[in-house]
Amino acid sequence: MKPPVPQCGWEGTCGTMGTPSPRAVLVLVVVLVGLWAPCGGHGQPNFIVILADDVGWGDLGANWAETKETPHLDQLAAEGTRFVDFHSAASTCSPSRASLLTGRLGVRNGVTHNFAITSVGGLPLNETTLAEVLQEAGYSTGAIGKWHLGHHGRHHPNSRGFDYYFGIPYSHDMGCTDNPGYNVPPCPPCPRHGAARRVARKDCYTEVALPLLENITIVQQPVALGSLAGRYAEEAARFIRRASKSGRPFFLYLALAHMHVPLWDPQPAPASGSGIYGASLSEMDALVGRIKEVADSHGKGNTLLWFTGDNGPWAQKCELAGRLGPFVGAWQRQRGGSSAKQTTWEGGHRVPAVVYWPGHVPAGRTSRALLSTLDIFPTLVALAGAALPPNRRFDGLDVSPVLLGQSDEGHKVLLHPNSGAAGKVGEIEALRLAQYKAFYTTGGAMACDGSTGPAEHHQPPLIFNLDHDVQEQEPLDMASREYQAVLPMISRAYAQALEDIAADNVSVADYSKDPAVIPCCNAQHVACRCRGAPAAALGFHTEGRTTRLCL
Repeated sequence: MKPPVPQCGWEGTCGTMGTPSPRAVLVLVVVLVGLWAPCGGHGQPNFIVILADDVGWGDLGANWAETKETPHLDQLAAEGTRFVDFHSAASTCSPSRASLLTGRLGVRNGVTHNFAITSVGGLPLNETTLAEVLQEAGYSTGAIGKWHLGHHGRHHPNSRGFDYYFGIPYSHDMGCTDNPGYNVPPCPPCPRHGAARRVARKDCYTEVALPLLENITIVQQPVALGSLAGRYAEEAARFIRRASKSGRPFFLYLALAHMHVPLWDPQPAPASGSGIYGASLSEMDALVGRIKEVADSHGKGNTLLWFTGDNGPWAQKCELAGRLGPFVGAWQRQRGGSSAKQTTWEGGHRVPAVVYWPGHVPAGRTSRALLSTLDIFPTLVALAGAALPPNRRFDGLDVSPVLLGQSDEGHKVLLHPNSGAAGKVGEIEALRLAQYKAFYTTGGAMACDGSTGPAEHHQPPLIFNLDHDVQEQEPLDMASREYQAVLPMISRAYAQALEDIAADNVSVADYSKDPAVIPCCNAQHVACRCRGAPAAALGFHTEGRTTRLCL
């Protein structure tokens, strides 16, 4: 049988490797043994990916001196490497998560916008997830937290490579709760009685309670938001302990509810004086610190921990939105509308990123390599000694040399898709080439004041030099030598990227809807409530837990 033909992406990432020579195999083995020597001289490293939700680049104190609520994350950065030019693959929930778990943009993997609670489909089944690759390579795999890639049938995490799942199938504002927390505008609690008058409010889910799942079983509906962070931390710690005891390497994907609305005020509230947002940020920081502590207790140096965010802050949530740092998208702000989540401005996709792996990733280092959440898939696959799935192209790169301090070279070109602002969802509306950022479409995302900014198409594109203008305030003068010199390179890179996508095996997601697929503990009860033991009495362990509903 002939070896498969490599399927290389436009930046050179291949889906299948050809058959290497015996000498190449020997060299590779020596290199890998050298990389993993501190882990005991053999075996594969463990991986923990912590994905914060709607977190701002400036929400990390190590990035932005005004932020005081993240001592654990700042310590993580001091003991690991901080990446300051790191980007989410999209600037809204489902597309960003799909790209992280496939290494492919939404125009390839089919996930271009968010799934609903009534969505029949999800991440296309012909797409291979990172969990599936690592599972095949012998890893125990667990997902804890928000999924938002389809919950019906085979789109559930247990069918996408995860041995264990505990979490919410979509964003935690997509269902009512008894204590709804803080949102803009505020949402009412779940109705308790069939005769109660139901309050309909724009952007609020009032008919169905938010479910909490363990594998395919609904264990709580509605979710108790105030205890959710603690439950995630406990289930993550339990997964790490169980996997470590088994002797198998593990991959834990921990997708936090923080810092997406609704927020809640943890008790006791920290004395930071920074309000509800600061209190919630402090709770997230403590959760990350606990996960690091648990991982270190099972062999410091055995586990790579990668912390980052799915997209930037949700500006229309006003004081409940995160901190952009210097990436304010001033050009857009002057015209109205948001320059954060959903947009292709830096505030929409430049996110905090820290990688911690004692003995491997240099401590106290700051990297300015141009990296993306797209790179998590090929990098972890390479470090696990596994192979990328064949017959498809990848937008992510194996950046393990950057992580290990051997290089500071990331992407030459990075593409930014529209994630709900002006233009067609999923289409490439902005492009990064070195320090230059080109915009083909702007506007269309709502700001705190309710403005969206006019939808504008730019041909030729607006081009900013981020080395001199991180605020994206003043595009280059189209008549300038600098603009005229860089435009041909940008146009060529843009055309090559679109040609590569057109030549790829592209998936199509099913976005059809059916109310029958909404996770519901008991359709006979108001808001699908679970009756029986109160939420607080439910334990963290499966043993003795009342089964509610299998999906």
